[in-house]
Amino acid sequence: MAELKTKLNNASVTDFLNGIKDEQNRVDSFEILRLMQQVTKLEPKMWGSNIIGFGNAHYKYESGREIDWFLVGFSPRKQNLTVYVMGSLEPHADLFKKLGRHKTGVGCLYISKLQDIDTKVLKELIKRSVKAAKSLQTA
Repeated sequence: MAELKTKLNNASVTDFLNGIKDEQNRVDSFEILRLMQQVTKLEPKMWGSNIIGFGNAHYKYESGREIDWFLVGFSPRKQNLTVYVMGSLEPHADLFKKLGRHKTGVGCLYISKLQDIDTKVLKELIKRSVKAAKSLQTA
């Protein structure tokens, strides 16, 4: 089984975010950082070169695969702000209906810019994601 390339490291979250060239993306990223810190009460850490995660948990899948990952996190990509939602997206369908303009993928929420969504709904989604992540962790 291949080893996960995206790992917790000591790189500076602030330096990473300050290095974002697009001003709106940078401002939005700092706002998501603030929301996630507020919900989790945890310090952000870099995972790999471009993901910011909160917390550290060990997950074991039904397949037997095990990984160390964060409880909730995000990545400011060029196309979208990517929010990593732990567990299935299905239980959050009610929130997605109220969120505003977004896209979803497998375990990910894609947002073009924060002004397109309701940040109170995003905050609730972050809370639910953290709760789901804690229920999934094995250690």
